Amino acid sequence: MIDPARLREISDKQPEFARHLGIRLVSAEQNRVEMELPVTMALSNRNGVMHGGAILRLTDNAGGTAASINLAPDENTVTIESKVNFLRPIRIDDVARAVAVPVHIGSTTQIWEITVTRGDGKVAARVTQTQMTLAWKDPAPAPAG
Repeated sequence: MIDPARLREISDKQPEFARHLGIRLVSAEQNRVEMELPVTMALSNRNGVMHGGAILRLTDNAGGTAASINLAPDENTVTIESKVNFLRPIRIDDVARAVAVPVHIGSTTQIWEITVTRGDGKVAARVTQTQMTLAWKDPAPAPAG
């Protein structure tokens, strides 16, 4: 288990887009990351259930966070592949929960299996995601504003 200070640091460094959507880090360990996202009308599709893009955003954030935990301080990670199977709908006012576990953690790539469940515990989606490890040659520009 990651110590509480490290968990707060990981939680504080979540991307602004993830915060905007309402994604919340539930727990993080070296071999397991759990996040959740309340399903609101803003995240729905024309059928009144959670949009597939919102599910993928949740899983991308979970996989990216999990990969980041397993990097050296000077390394970063980017998603280079994501494969999804949508199995069941998640209705508005439910909570989507994503759990990422490693399939492979190497020096240049990591593969994560992310399972998304809904409030009744049934699996709604499964994602296999590949993250590439890199070290930026130039620092990222500071945000404007």
